[in-house]
Amino acid sequence: MNYYKVRFECSPCTEDITDLLAAFLADLGFESFEPDPSGLTAYIQADEYSEESVREVISDFPMETCISFETEFVESKNWNEEWEKHYFQPIVISGECVVHSSFHKDVPKARYDILIDPKMAFGTGHHATTSQMMRYILDIDDIEGKSVIDMGTGTGILAILCKMRGAGSATGIEIDPGAFENAVENAALNSQTVNFICGDASALEKCDPADIFLANINRNVITSDIDRYAAKIKSGGVLLLSGFYTNDIPVVMAAAEPLGFTLDKTSEEGDHWAALRLIKK
Repeated sequence: MNYYKVRFECSPCTEDITDLLAAFLADLGFESFEPDPSGLTAYIQADEYSEESVREVISDFPMETCISFETEFVESKNWNEEWEKHYFQPIVISGECVVHSSFHKDVPKARYDILIDPKMAFGTGHHATTSQMMRYILDIDDIEGKSVIDMGTGTGILAILCKMRGAGSATGIEIDPGAFENAVENAALNSQTVNFICGDASALEKCDPADIFLANINRNVITSDIDRYAAKIKSGGVLLLSGFYTNDIPVVMAAAEPLGFTLDKTSEEGDHWAALRLIKK
């Protein structure tokens, strides 16, 4: 599968600017994003790319910044090989969970052993948002038999960990068809049964309310869809959120509190990446 790598330079550049830009690009079909202090690098399947649509996003961008961009065509690759060479090494979370891929030889021992062949999908446990979500899942004492919804499941890693810990059912929803297929493959690799749905938040209409709801996406998607999340969480249920920065917490809570959520726990890791544990009244 061929991709375009699109580099966006923003002047001035802030976390809010790159976060909002990523949200707009996601609406165009961009799949993954790498923000940094001067801008954003984004990836999209070649047959989905429209330079005209990107220029419209930039011309209509609602914040004061100058955005320039350049594209690079990326030919289809053996993504497992790329991850092995450049990115993905085994990682141990909280001393209890090891995440590795099929090409790894020396893998640390842990109570939960998750096998992930990530390809282009997001979620190997290395990013601060994913690792924080995994720590929250490992901290849940009463997960046995509970129902779980994982919104924006990526590689399926969070849903897979929930099932390994004894969750009675897990549903993973993913908007990108490639990531959806990868999640299905990863669940099979780990011999875990997860109900994966390819779609956006509208797919929640097919789901029964869950005890535990996970969303590791980004601030704008979360605040836009959190009312749909709330409708699919049982009273007393847990909502775990990440994919945004610490200074975004007030924005997220402003959207969550009117829907009956109270803040139970916060954490921060890496470059100010935040995660929240909320309880629904």
